[in-house]
Amino acid sequence: MRYIDEHVGVRDGDGLRWGVESICDQLTKLGCKIAPATYYEHRGRRPTAREQRDAELRPAIEQVHADNYGVYGARKVWLTLNRQRPAGAAPIARCTVERLMGELGLAGAVRGKVKRTTISDPKAPKPLDLVDRNFAPLAPDRLWVADFERHEAFLDLVVVKGHRWMPVAAGI
Repeated sequence: MRYIDEHVGVRDGDGLRWGVESICDQLTKLGCKIAPATYYEHRGRRPTAREQRDAELRPAIEQVHADNYGVYGARKVWLTLNRQRPAGAAPIARCTVERLMGELGLAGAVRGKVKRTTISDPKAPKPLDLVDRNFAPLAPDRLWVADFERHEAFLDLVVVKGHRWMPVAAGI
């Protein structure tokens, strides 16, 4: 919908203006079916109760997070907001605070050091990408991958799995 808002009324190089109907026709030809009535309905609707509540909570979450030097995570921000809410106001759900903090890009401090387990050598040769990072084949049995697993019970068991993670062949 934002795309249509940005392009409605814009003049082309020939001086032609784009209207909602012509933009929706082009989007439909490109595989994104949007009826003009859907656009007008979306543009004219009021914000939902959730959207209004989120708009009220975002600044409060940012304020609590900033007041505490950016170290509070979702749990402590949630507890602080519920402690500060006026009497009689509805409680704030923890999942709401988690969701909004994720949207705002806020996170709490992590205790301890982050342990890096693998430090790869940038000069080491890398294996070839034989599937061009396309892990969505058109049909079953078009892409097979090999996974070497080592278990105490099955020493040196090699399992070949289809792309859909079903074992295709195994051998010792």
